[in-house]
Amino acid sequence: MKRVFSLLLFVLLLNGCDDGDLTLETIDFEDAQTQSCSTNDIIYKLKEKEALLLEIPNSVFVNEPTDPSAPIVIDIDNSTYRVVYRFYDGTVAADNICNTIPPAKPYITDQWTATSGKIEISTTTNTSAGSIPGSTVITGYNHRIVFKNITFAKTNGTQVYETFVFGDYVTPSTPLPFGFDKTVEQCSSAPKQVYNYTSSEAITMDNLDAGLISNVETPINSPRTALIGAVKNKLTYRLYVNGILTPSYFCNLIPPPLPSVGEEWIGVNGVPNVSGIIEVSTIKSGTTAFKHTIVIKNATLKKGNSTFKLGDMYTYGELITF
Repeated sequence: MKRVFSLLLFVLLLNGCDDGDLTLETIDFEDAQTQSCSTNDIIYKLKEKEALLLEIPNSVFVNEPTDPSAPIVIDIDNSTYRVVYRFYDGTVAADNICNTIPPAKPYITDQWTATSGKIEISTTTNTSAGSIPGSTVITGYNHRIVFKNITFAKTNGTQVYETFVFGDYVTPSTPLPFGFDKTVEQCSSAPKQVYNYTSSEAITMDNLDAGLISNVETPINSPRTALIGAVKNKLTYRLYVNGILTPSYFCNLIPPPLPSVGEEWIGVNGVPNVSGIIEVSTIKSGTTAFKHTIVIKNATLKKGNSTFKLGDMYTYGELITF
């Protein structure tokens, strides 16, 4: 009987030790929000008396989606790229992470430091619905951070994770202004570019099909149509910096150096009866003029791997010709 009692007591003690080790050995920040410091290059997660810290330059997080099969991969070097897991004797807050001189309390009671491994970052766009039905607006970029084959040095050995998901880190994106009125202009000489602009942005159509703008009225509900293409009927949106956009910028064989192009988005090639469709409806305006209303249906604009939709029916504007 004594032997059985002793064996049961040993098992209970062993289970108690395992529970304690499990609490210490398991890193779980799945429900914690990813935060960042404005004063340094630290991204972190907090959970009561624990903190998981990633030191990484902000420049790594580019607002451009990665190829789904090719994330950004960075080696943990414990210098520029560091991962640290800390334990505290009290509730930890942002001040303990971001301040140059952190509060004296709570104290750090233990720390694991990653000695090797890789940081993988996969980036996608966050979008919301725009004001035009079927349109989308890019609101930010989501960076999924995963550690691969990461090794932590602890006070009592090492801890290795083949795959350890840190979580999502979101960087904001300023929506494109799209402050156009409905007045469209056209260059008088070939290739007779069509353009709509404000002081800081322009949306242009180049190399339009010859018959798309014609001084002949179209029947009701029977507009002339064409598809957005890479060369013919090329649709381009540009956001400018370092200067103010004026009419003199357009219709030049070589565009002026200023203002300079900050962003350029290209229309995705259209698909018949599906997407990227240009429609032009023409009526007489007065005795000698014609008014051409240009509508773009189901168009997508692309920059690198980022895309957004203009909407089911985007009114590009009205062009007056004589």
